[in-house]
Amino acid sequence: MVAPETSVTKAAPTLLPQPGDAAIPMALLELELSLDGFSGTKDEFSAFVRTVAADIGGELLFTLPASGLIEDCLTIAAIRYSDAGKAPTILFVCLGGDGTEIRVEQPGAQTADLKSFAEAFVGVLERI
Repeated sequence: MVAPETSVTKAAPTLLPQPGDAAIPMALLELELSLDGFSGTKDEFSAFVRTVAADIGGELLFTLPASGLIEDCLTIAAIRYSDAGKAPTILFVCLGGDGTEIRVEQPGAQTADLKSFAEAFVGVLERI
């Protein structure tokens, strides 16, 4: 009987976040914890997100129907968060398909156009 060959793959080391990068994950954590308190309806979603965004020093830009853009999401709220001395960050808050669960999504390949729209929206507001 011949023993099967085994192969060993080495995992690439992951870099620890740099101290300067900690602001966004901390803001995400604070935002996620605040959003856990949602017990409203679809109609109360925008007002709730606006309040939570303001509590972490951010602002609600707009809300819109998800229309299949993000999986298991009825409504998307775009918020902008800015830490002192850092470039503002766009985040998406999604009202889940059941209308009761909220989660935060960072922009990715699927939402790149929506992120660009949010940035353009901010640009227009800043010029007014």
